[in-house]
Amino acid sequence: MTERQLAPLGQVSDFDIRLLRVFKAVVECGGFTAAEMELGISRSAISMHMGDLEKRLGLRLCQRGRGGFSLTEEGREVFTAGLTLLASLETFRTEVNGLHQTLRGELNIGITDNLVNKPEMRITQALADLKSRGPEVRINIHMEPSDAIAQGVLDARLHVGVVPEVNLLTNLEILSLYKERSLLYCADTHPLYAASEASLITDSLSEHEAVIPGYPLPEAAREAHAWLNGTASASDREGAAFLILTGDYIGYLPDHLAAPWVAAGRLKPLAIPGCEYLTPFVVITRRDRRFHRVLEAFLEALEGQVAS
Repeated sequence: MTERQLAPLGQVSDFDIRLLRVFKAVVECGGFTAAEMELGISRSAISMHMGDLEKRLGLRLCQRGRGGFSLTEEGREVFTAGLTLLASLETFRTEVNGLHQTLRGELNIGITDNLVNKPEMRITQALADLKSRGPEVRINIHMEPSDAIAQGVLDARLHVGVVPEVNLLTNLEILSLYKERSLLYCADTHPLYAASEASLITDSLSEHEAVIPGYPLPEAAREAHAWLNGTASASDREGAAFLILTGDYIGYLPDHLAAPWVAAGRLKPLAIPGCEYLTPFVVITRRDRRFHRVLEAFLEALEGQVAS
């Protein structure tokens, strides 16, 4: 490594920022090939930009080859520092845009899976209100697990998130949305589908294989799952639906998610007392967030929808 590469990093130029944006996309996409579509440039161009960034910083940021793509320890630290820098630039741009009457800037919102068909969520209406107020606003939706969304809000990668109210940190500000009801379901090919309601009792559930969520649950949900013989797991609700529809497992699903299959006769809720629970969903933002005009406009629109 040359002395020029070992020298401390000087002024960060526009070119450096462009290279950091390429690096961010490569990391978030999981490699050069996957980042081609995201960036709209060829893999060879991405490789050249990454090489330029490594030379500029004097650090090896990643390993790539037959073993796949992975970050070095220095690469992970540069990625974290880069996120902070890019978030600060976006904050600067948003605050300057806030000086104008026209609402401009970005809204980065994280949402957990399978919520779009829940009318009480109000997110769609609030986004429509925001877009009507600021036609130039760019809305970026990230579908992620709830813990990733909470972390994204904390590290300023996301402005706002929609998650279950489970294990949330005190440095998050919360706006309640609604409570989602989950029921215990079986498929039309499962033995319990044809069972009479009178024959269904909680104690018999352990005789049947069940799918258990692999994500955090509220206390009421944990109590409901305690009766089940968990022999499979799912990282999200859609994954649970896949397994339940095989006819080999019973499991809990939100009623709005299960509704189309219930209407088609593919799923049936098991009428057993106590085999249901409510999950509160909330909107989260950083409690110590700096003023962000687009975010505040969205929250204002959402509070109006929730109150209506």
